[in-house]
Amino acid sequence: MMNSYVVIMAGGVGTRLWPLSRRETPKQSHKLLSERTMFQETVDRIAPIFKRDRIFVVTSKKQANVLSKQEPDIPSKNFIIEPEGRGTAPCIGLAAIHLKSVNPEAVMAILTADHYIENPEEFRKILKLGIKTAEKNYLTTIGITPTAASTAYGYIKHGEKIDEIQERPVYRVDRFTEKPDMETAEKMFHEGIYSWNSGMFIWNVKSILEEYKRQMPNLYNNLIEIGRSIGTPSYDSTLSKCWPHVPKQTIDYGVMEGARNVAVIPAKFGWSDVGSWSSLYMLLPKDHNENAVKGNHLGIDTSGSMIYGGERLIATIGLKDIIIVDTADALLVCANDQDQKIRDLVRRLESESRHARETAI
Repeated sequence: MMNSYVVIMAGGVGTRLWPLSRRETPKQSHKLLSERTMFQETVDRIAPIFKRDRIFVVTSKKQANVLSKQEPDIPSKNFIIEPEGRGTAPCIGLAAIHLKSVNPEAVMAILTADHYIENPEEFRKILKLGIKTAEKNYLTTIGITPTAASTAYGYIKHGEKIDEIQERPVYRVDRFTEKPDMETAEKMFHEGIYSWNSGMFIWNVKSILEEYKRQMPNLYNNLIEIGRSIGTPSYDSTLSKCWPHVPKQTIDYGVMEGARNVAVIPAKFGWSDVGSWSSLYMLLPKDHNENAVKGNHLGIDTSGSMIYGGERLIATIGLKDIIIVDTADALLVCANDQDQKIRDLVRRLESESRHARETAI
């Protein structure tokens, strides 16, 4: 563990959790599931094995101000600022080049700030196994063993078993598959040789930068130029100059689908990416009418609904399977099975130039 570090990606907006999640106060900065924010829960989860000075956070400048107040023991220099979000490939690359300047032998675990994990102890065990695998020069991903057929996640097909650590198998990755239709998802679920793509990775800095060089040379060249300026007075100007030329791309498309020497560790620790109000509903405790309530609610003949608000009373009559989210300047009312369209709603708000506070991104 002496060369190991954690990078928390915390620059996302969480559009599908509008109107609570906004550009300056995204979902990771909110207390969605406990009295700790999702960012704080992420830090708490890894704190038993990583000291705060081993934790790096990639985010925007405005979000860094919020998150650094929530976790003041993480050194300010460990907050890596993206001038603008350009996808997970540049985000992770920027973190890698910073870690290279700290420790050229660094192994980096890539986590996100907005995941729910039911069993933190098992998660930490898998994380340690991932570090051991990454030390053997594998680009390692943590896969989630599917609990049902789902079209909400990408899939990872297992290849040959390359290792077994503490009775947990490690497989070579055969291929990555984007979010499938339901028929394909059912087939993959029953085959039993796929994991959900959690978006969590572990690798050494040298290996991932070699893949950037091979597959995304434009990004790699900009990262190298940025890296040369780290710790110098010219860093900010170099970053500002290079970043607009960095391609917008995800790590999956840009690197992982074409990468060599990729491994997956299937895991069961109770995972959700909390990507929507319906997924949050599934995680929150329910009352006797199967309502998940956070806030001040009085209901008559109301069942199966997600009610999220503050001190203002939300009164409902005769509702079933509805999402209601009440904030200071916006109210969302949505059918449970329609919450994937919230992203489209936010795009429409932006296209119609509605008041800036109404938009999530």
